[in-house]
Amino acid sequence: MVTPRFDTHLEEPLVKENPFRGAGPDPEPIRAFEEARSALPEPVWEGSEDVLACYRRAWELAFSNLRTPEPASGFVSSFVDTAFNECLFMWDSAFIVLFCRYGRRAFGFQRTLDNLYAKQHPDGFICREIDTHTGEDRFERFDPASTGPNVLPWAEWEYYRDTGDVERLACVFPALLAYHRWTRRFRTWRDGSHWTSGLGSGMDNQPRFAGTREERLFTHGHLVWADACLQQAFAAGILTEMARILGREAPDLPAERERLVRYANERLWDERSAFYHDALPDGSLSNMKSVGAYWALLAGAVPRERLERFVGHLENPGEFSRPHRVPSLSADHPEYRADGGYWLGGVWPPTNYMLLRGLERVGRWDLAHEIGRNHLENVTRVFERTGTLWENYAPEREEPGNPARDDFVGWSGLGPVAVLLEQVLGLHPDAPAGRLLWDVRLLEEHGVLRYPFGARGTLDLLCRARSSPLEEPRIEASSSTPLELVVRWEGKEKTLHL
Repeated sequence: MVTPRFDTHLEEPLVKENPFRGAGPDPEPIRAFEEARSALPEPVWEGSEDVLACYRRAWELAFSNLRTPEPASGFVSSFVDTAFNECLFMWDSAFIVLFCRYGRRAFGFQRTLDNLYAKQHPDGFICREIDTHTGEDRFERFDPASTGPNVLPWAEWEYYRDTGDVERLACVFPALLAYHRWTRRFRTWRDGSHWTSGLGSGMDNQPRFAGTREERLFTHGHLVWADACLQQAFAAGILTEMARILGREAPDLPAERERLVRYANERLWDERSAFYHDALPDGSLSNMKSVGAYWALLAGAVPRERLERFVGHLENPGEFSRPHRVPSLSADHPEYRADGGYWLGGVWPPTNYMLLRGLERVGRWDLAHEIGRNHLENVTRVFERTGTLWENYAPEREEPGNPARDDFVGWSGLGPVAVLLEQVLGLHPDAPAGRLLWDVRLLEEHGVLRYPFGARGTLDLLCRARSSPLEEPRIEASSSTPLELVVRWEGKEKTLHL
């Protein structure tokens, strides 16, 4: 006789509102890249055919990785595969849709995340890695490597800002908040700070603490993990805003965000290094400077008086300002590797994108453009030599990281697509407000055709060549939907009504 295991789910009421659990499959037909190409945005950048070829290759790889749900999986939607193994990854998928949202006229990439919501447990848990054939979790719920990072709210929030789709926001909100509360309940220490593991953080082999490779991958090391705390604070802020828009009650969230921001600044900030660090078991701070600390920018956690010193590390050649910016580990760490060594210095598209968006949130648009262009140029040069995109890149030379998977789109579409459109070409949509900001910095003729805006809008945008950054941009623009186009250059601004 086999004794059944006890069901230890502490049920979260919000899970019962999750419309994806128990839903039947609703697959979208898969389109080939050549068929879909006319529905994708088409960037224009005079003299940069190499960048535009890299952009097209990113989309070609993304479309080659589209899948329909297998009958035994319990998945509900067609999806873009992670391109790593036969699993759907939470961390990867969130970053994939952050660039794929620009291709939403050609395919419903955002619905990739619906498959994660469909596999949510009654207590709110979502596994970070789910088998695409069987739909089974790859990890038990309370395995330290079972889930994370908590970035799904950001992926949905950016989609909402691009589309104004309140209906989708209402559908995903219960699943997002239930998962958020699970992490708060089961991934915290007594003082409310958060922990994870190497795999759970997404930054597998970073030297968080002394130990074997396996210990760093699979255990929490009894650390307070700075990135996990800051991600939770960031997610709490987003979910608070979602609740406001939807008229939902979530009174626990503002206090949680405030508490975590205060904790990071009182317990994880080191005044001597001017950096946020993990806290070791004895309460002291680690000596590791990780790119993960820059979640503090997106979380709005950095006090004004600390901002310049904290951001200054990104401009220091001895730390993060390497030939290919930005390495995942500061170059002054003894375990830093010039070939990347995975997360021992590798330049990773998702953390670079996080960093760039964080810089913009705190008003450092100039530095975001500079780093974004550096990343795009390095990715493009490696593409020209190898014909493809890579999982990560070496920080010291124009090469893939060691190790790194090729044909990785995957999140490596972030540089050629999202960074090109946002930090380099300078386009920043806010569909709910009916507003598009164009932060013009390039001197060459540039723009984008078939740029998607809102639910159904399409824009053609062109900025003519200029002789100087001080010269007012000459804009040619047309739109299928009314909007306010705000053009900004060298501290000046003008508004066009389309």
